[in-house]
Amino acid sequence: QVQLVESGGDSVQAGGSLRLSCAASGSPARDFCMGWIRQAPGKEREGVAFIERYGSLKYRTSVEGRFTVSKDNAKNTLYLQMDNLNVEDTAMYYCVADTVDCTIILPDSFLDPFNYYGQGTQVTVVS
Repeated sequence: QVQLVESGGDSVQAGGSLRLSCAASGSPARDFCMGWIRQAPGKEREGVAFIERYGSLKYRTSVEGRFTVSKDNAKNTLYLQMDNLNVEDTAMYYCVADTVDCTIILPDSFLDPFNYYGQGTQVTVVS
């Protein structure tokens, strides 16, 4: 089992940046496929960015080039650096983890295989 706690959400102007963090406990982060999903009110859950155990990355097309996912195994922490934010990025962002193979995940056609979720952190982008 792993427990996940996100932080870093805030309200920011379009074009701005935020960095989300996800502290994992209970099990080593290096043993999990981890990532970020988001959900806006009235919308489907979306896959945003994922990092496989050995470091390969996957991004939703709409965030590629603007968002960067990374993991510090020594600190057991996952990050999401978000640059050039736009109003469509407004959502609750959740850190997720599981022992699934990250290579099966298609961020643009997201079918949620994750069993471990954080409580979420709100990102609001205003124009």
